[in-house]
Amino acid sequence: MFGRFGAAVGALLVLALTPGAALSGTADGAPPPHAKSHESMNAHIGTTIDPATHPGRAIYAQHCAMCHEGTVAKAPSPHFLAMMAPDAVLAALNDGVMKQQGAMLASSERGLVAEYLTRTSLADYHPPAAPAACKSALIDFAHAQPPARAGWGHDNRRFVSADAAGLSGADVAALKLKWAFAFPASVRARSQPAIGWGTLFVGSQDGTVYAFELASGCLKWRTRVSAEVRTAIVLDPDQRRLYFGDLLGRVHAADAATGRLLWSIKADDHPSVTITGTPTLASGRLFVPVSSLEVVSAGDPKYACCTFQGSVLALDPASGAQLWRARTVPGAPAPHGTTTSGAQVLGPSGAPVWNSPSWDAGRGALYFGSGENFSSPADGNSDAVFAVDAASGARRWVTQLTTGDAWNVGCMIDNGNCPAEHGPDYDVAASVLLVPTAEYGDVLVAGQKSGLVFGLDPVTGQILWQVRLGHGGTQGGVHFGMAAEGQHVFVGINDMADTGDGRIYDPALRGAGLHALDAATGRVLWRALAQPRDCGGRDYCDPGISAAVTALPGVVIAGRLDGLLQAYDAANGKVIWSFDTLQQVSTITGKTAAGGAISGPGVAIGEGYLVTNTGYGMYKHMAGALLLVFGR
Repeated sequence: MFGRFGAAVGALLVLALTPGAALSGTADGAPPPHAKSHESMNAHIGTTIDPATHPGRAIYAQHCAMCHEGTVAKAPSPHFLAMMAPDAVLAALNDGVMKQQGAMLASSERGLVAEYLTRTSLADYHPPAAPAACKSALIDFAHAQPPARAGWGHDNRRFVSADAAGLSGADVAALKLKWAFAFPASVRARSQPAIGWGTLFVGSQDGTVYAFELASGCLKWRTRVSAEVRTAIVLDPDQRRLYFGDLLGRVHAADAATGRLLWSIKADDHPSVTITGTPTLASGRLFVPVSSLEVVSAGDPKYACCTFQGSVLALDPASGAQLWRARTVPGAPAPHGTTTSGAQVLGPSGAPVWNSPSWDAGRGALYFGSGENFSSPADGNSDAVFAVDAASGARRWVTQLTTGDAWNVGCMIDNGNCPAEHGPDYDVAASVLLVPTAEYGDVLVAGQKSGLVFGLDPVTGQILWQVRLGHGGTQGGVHFGMAAEGQHVFVGINDMADTGDGRIYDPALRGAGLHALDAATGRVLWRALAQPRDCGGRDYCDPGISAAVTALPGVVIAGRLDGLLQAYDAANGKVIWSFDTLQQVSTITGKTAAGGAISGPGVAIGEGYLVTNTGYGMYKHMAGALLLVFGR
């Protein structure tokens, strides 16, 4: 599960912010006291401290280095942490995802660690300047093109029609970079942008949501929330609202015109709750997938693991009121003995929902996949596909794709909290797609980190076919999302050379690249295996496709971990357009910046533009935090 998307080990120091919006809802509002520009990816604002003599060095060595310098392979390295804002590190230690670890330190010591890691003094730290504001921050809803109901939040097949895209296949081949923006205080860009009303909406690592004029990049408004905005921004064309989730497990609704927060609720009472998958807006409801970082807590051998259980939450979009909750693991976790360290074992647990739920209007159903159990015993709800009633949340069926999968961070450092099952950590990480076929009617297509893709009957959950596209692994197989045009499904396979799980895989099965399937039978139509390239000496130059894939008529768009953004001919998999996001580009603030690994969000397409985020500074991926906007 930690290969899936910010969930586990990298969260040992995912830098979240404390609750509360710090910006006004307008472009000229006062900037927050806790933002920092990293457009050059190494420049700090404020006095630079000497790490060799700073007192935070000894505190870090005693309390932090054991995880961040190799013991836990995918914990963010000090190199990445040095590019963060010092107040964000401090907030994480005080009240964020590192609160448990920060409690072992005095308040002054937490501040010294933040200064040491970021090489920046907190005493005279100041924020970056805002991007240039638009002459008018008002969105012309009456005349601007409303957002299409396509992609995450609406239709997980991630297909954009020619009318909604404003682009043809021939247009894609001629796309040019129009403008770029480097997110301040960030080493990763994990929120998929959204396009509507002539405006580009996007979230960021420091919790700021931006509304840019799509054509020019001027800023209409910005609003800051409690923590990193991990999900896509979902646009409601009827109510003119935005919906999104954050790293601390909060769901937010905001006014599209001003960015003013309308409501915010916590998706679960568990202290380790987070939201990774994008909420789905359908049938007058907002369906929120709920996941957790509790597997990280299990890295402490004294931690009683585990009590979190995944779920999907149905909310009233107008108020945020809860309508129902469908848990993946029924019943409360019960004691199941103790570990060699004397910690209590609690379970069944886990089965988090990392993906955006898919709505079936004809059957009134909702489909989603689950991840691994966090502790023993592994039950029948992990690594599974679920169908629930969209009106009530009642379970209709569950089909498990891999049995006996229980895993947590204790397995990486050999402590007593590692479940007896010891993985293999084969989440159903990507959204399940409902695909119509001429031969058999609707087929559910589910991709898994095992490297397998399945076709299921949407009424019964029966497995109709399965096909192997890669060897899979903790950082292998299908990750963020597939796409479909008609009954053709396009599947990105990650299959990193270094999977990070210590297992040996048959290199002949490595499927890193893009694949096309027939949803009716699972027959492979073509494979476009990704060839390694030179990343100019940057580490972690892996060609796999982890990011969500997006389709428009005759074209498939996919980003690679080595920073290449490519368009493929949907008929044969040949590359028809490519852009290297690792190159230095000029940004709207006048600075230059480069991207990094493309993982997590896919591209947004609309109104004649194609937009992508690039940069994913965790899990042995290249850092960067750049928004790129392409047009004709």
